[in-house]
Amino acid sequence: MSEIDKALFAAAEAVRAKAYAPYSKFPVGAAILADDGNIYAGCNVENAAFPVGNCAEPSAIAAMLAGGGRRIRRVYVTGPGAMPVTPCGGCRQRIREFADPDVEVISHGVEGTPLVQTLDQLLPHSFGPEYLEE
Repeated sequence: MSEIDKALFAAAEAVRAKAYAPYSKFPVGAAILADDGNIYAGCNVENAAFPVGNCAEPSAIAAMLAGGGRRIRRVYVTGPGAMPVTPCGGCRQRIREFADPDVEVISHGVEGTPLVQTLDQLLPHSFGPEYLEE
């Protein structure tokens, strides 16, 4: 694992520990390497008015935008258990807004082997912002 991958995994795990998941009991952390070279992290935040809340990935995207980053270069997602925790469909589309199809998304369950896939593999034939450009 490269040094940047170690840092992304550590950031995702650190923020996962701060997740607010009293209903699902499924804390998730996400860390993004942005185009400005910084790592931005976010966790899931649930709400009693389910499904109102935030997944970890859009929380990390919001942190990236607030911090000055604009494009995603790499994504780590971590969750409990042995199975890799992949972004949900809505989060895949949110990531696509800020990432090119060849960006790698690394999904971890803390006990198992990570799954490394490109965004294009997770969201084939995606619709991105370039379709709206004139």
